[in-house]
Amino acid sequence: MATTKQKTAARRSSVLSTRQQNRLPAERFAFTKKRKEPITDARHVRNAIARFDQVEGVTDAERDAAWKRIRAAARRFGIEVHAKGWRSLMKWGKTGRRR
Repeated sequence: MATTKQKTAARRSSVLSTRQQNRLPAERFAFTKKRKEPITDARHVRNAIARFDQVEGVTDAERDAAWKRIRAAARRFGIEVHAKGWRSLMKWGKTGRRR
């Protein structure tokens, strides 16, 4: 049985504060120019994949580069990615509805 103190420490371990996020080099983000979607650990990589279609204001070329960084980080942290490419994540846009 984990104590409250242990649970709190576990939750904090992979959460980046604003100060920590600002100190990260740009290469530790999926979208380096916008500094969006940090990929510093397995939890953040999964989050970057899940929220990939929600990132606005980036070009397709930036998405290609970000997807490569996310895939590399996923391999590094042992995360299986079933999506063939980032375009399959954008299948129905933000709403998830077919057009």
